[in-house]
Amino acid sequence: MLYKFKSRATGDLIMTTPVGDRVLRAAGVDPSPQGIIEPVDMPALISTLEAAIKAEEEHFHELERQAEVEGTPPPKHQDVALRQRAWPLIEMCRRSYRADKPIVWGGGT
Repeated sequence: MLYKFKSRATGDLIMTTPVGDRVLRAAGVDPSPQGIIEPVDMPALISTLEAAIKAEEEHFHELERQAEVEGTPPPKHQDVALRQRAWPLIEMCRRSYRADKPIVWGGGT
């Protein structure tokens, strides 16, 4: 399955299921085959995603610091960073919020 996020304020945004699930969970939204993000909810969603991105980056930097102290090789990213995965949805939310348009996915989107 793919997530196809749509808004009348932007072009469509397509994510694979694992990526869409990860981003939605990080945003505090339960992944589901269909849904809607209302403009009124977008600032909080953006803040939640940005906090999750910051937490992930701080955790990785802490692992790097620990490796340096222990004299071991620094860790490598196991996956694409949340920042890269979430950025398109954050931008879609910003533009949709300014235009007062919801974002929908699934169903007959």
